[in-house]
Amino acid sequence: MSVTTILEDARELHGDLVQLRHELHRHPELGLQLPRTQESVLDALADLPLEITLGKGLTSVGAVLRGTGGTDSRAGTQDARPTVLLRADMDALPLQEETGLDFASEEANRMHACGHDLHTSMLVGAARLLAERRHQLTGDVVFMFQPAEELLAGAPMMIEEGILDLAGRRADAAYGLHVFSAGGNTGRFETKPGVMMSVADALFVKIIGRGGHGSAPHQTQDPVPVMAEMILALQHMVTRQFNAHDPVVVSVGMVKAGEAINVIPDTAEFGASLRMYSAEAREKMQAAVPRLLQGIAAAHGLEVDINYHAGGRVTVTDEAHTDFAAEQIHELFGTERHHRLAAPLGGSEDFADVLAQVPGSFICLDATPLTGGPEAAFNHSPRAAFDDSVLVDGTALYTQLAIGRLARPAGI
Repeated sequence: MSVTTILEDARELHGDLVQLRHELHRHPELGLQLPRTQESVLDALADLPLEITLGKGLTSVGAVLRGTGGTDSRAGTQDARPTVLLRADMDALPLQEETGLDFASEEANRMHACGHDLHTSMLVGAARLLAERRHQLTGDVVFMFQPAEELLAGAPMMIEEGILDLAGRRADAAYGLHVFSAGGNTGRFETKPGVMMSVADALFVKIIGRGGHGSAPHQTQDPVPVMAEMILALQHMVTRQFNAHDPVVVSVGMVKAGEAINVIPDTAEFGASLRMYSAEAREKMQAAVPRLLQGIAAAHGLEVDINYHAGGRVTVTDEAHTDFAAEQIHELFGTERHHRLAAPLGGSEDFADVLAQVPGSFICLDATPLTGGPEAAFNHSPRAAFDDSVLVDGTALYTQLAIGRLARPAGI
């Protein structure tokens, strides 16, 4: 099966993929309920020979393509048929778009700033290319169109609703892809075996004191300096209680206290993102943070309310499947289009929940805009933009991953 033909056919789809991507970009939706996005995906898949399953607790789309090729006995036995799962996330972010694109979001405070509109369009393209080749497939392909990745909630819900077994048996391999709007190497794919992305826990802290006049702090219980001490202490704790070779990142992104400079407030609040790259570091952090903050509050005679929210798990790719993905990239695009990451990424992914149950890999694709503008803004920025040229690349890779994996069902 010629990779040249796959690329050529993907290029022929480019106009349709751009049209779909721009339509999704104009009308982004958030969280678990993406009715318009779901409808667009269903319309795009309507003429394909797919078995469609819709989510119950979320507006997901699961689709199964039954391969009809092969001459060995496995081809006719559902329990023995190899199955590959391909995943795309569909949700947007609560941001007001500032790109100035002619297809910019028409929805207030909603934007596809993380490229999920590209992922969705690429997977639709792959479904089309694979459907055209179903007579050559000796196994099945599951297409996983997922809401709520930004909440790290969609993948676990789809797993609970049966996406991993949608073809009638557990998938043998799973692959996901993610674009990035900055990097300066448009079209380059990046992979990493093993730990690839962090967990992302959230910390919300409220320090409870007793306010009063700024001229008499001794008559109050001032929560503001206690909050400042806590923020600094969290940074010191990371450098002194955690192994530098198993990194922990604490980023305080929200601080609130008071309304006037001469009034000491009753309360002060802050919130932080906590990122770890191992289950051991996370378990230690979950115990260390409350102990530290409660100790500081008690030392000053104040109370503290601590809410620690665990978010997802570490993304761990299978080494053999990641090597396989690299081989497919080399075959399609050449070795110069592939880069092996030396260190994990700081972001988090709920595709980690899929990879915890099905061996597979997660691939990054540089989609830095090719023309115009200042230095490219990174994902999650209101100015993040992505180059449409990579729609062909992602479509072709999704397709080749499924074809390549089904061609060697006995193992990677």
